[in-house]
Amino acid sequence: MSSTDVTSNAASAIASVRQGDMKLEVIVIPVSDVDRAKKFYSRLGWRLDVDLVAGDDLRLIQFTPQGSACSVQFGTNVTSAVPGSAQGMYLVVSDVEAVRDQLRVQGVEIGEVFHEGTVGDRFHQAADGRRSGPAPDHGSYGSFASFSDPDGNGWLFQEVTTRLAGRVDPAATSFASASDLASALRRAAAAHGEHEKRTGAADPNWPDWYAEFMVAEQAGEELST
Repeated sequence: MSSTDVTSNAASAIASVRQGDMKLEVIVIPVSDVDRAKKFYSRLGWRLDVDLVAGDDLRLIQFTPQGSACSVQFGTNVTSAVPGSAQGMYLVVSDVEAVRDQLRVQGVEIGEVFHEGTVGDRFHQAADGRRSGPAPDHGSYGSFASFSDPDGNGWLFQEVTTRLAGRVDPAATSFASASDLASALRRAAAAHGEHEKRTGAADPNWPDWYAEFMVAEQAGEELST
């Protein structure tokens, strides 16, 4: 086999890998007290997938946030990272204020909802960088709230209602929870009301309009009305 053939075969193999799915499955976070961390993440309402003990040297716990395809793991002898060193982990929600209120009722300490004065301020605690309250008009991607687990691993809620164009496959539209679906239906209802005002007539095909709006919104595309 010539060197040209080898190069061609290697390129084909790389192209094949690039075309395959690479789904982020698990993030490992470092904790100092496994039982304390387990209690905390249980209080968030996350699903406990496994609490595995293998001999005297290994314990592995996995939780999955509601509606998430990615899980978190922690335990004994699962990472050499310093406890509390995991920072800036995003949890995307459709209504950051509602989620914050819910967690506070469950006894979770969480910061105020904020938006950025300058892009990047979300990563800093400086009072002059984080502006109090949600983003103007609740602009998608613009509202945040932060909290930490008992070790100081930092989480960041980000409110996303409409994805940027190209970020979602419109053929695979889905909603993570009943509340996310309800929020999408409310936005569709409001938009449809404006649509009927423009047309000056009631729309008997409103279910189709709702469906097209919700798919387009999630895919970050504009709906032709």
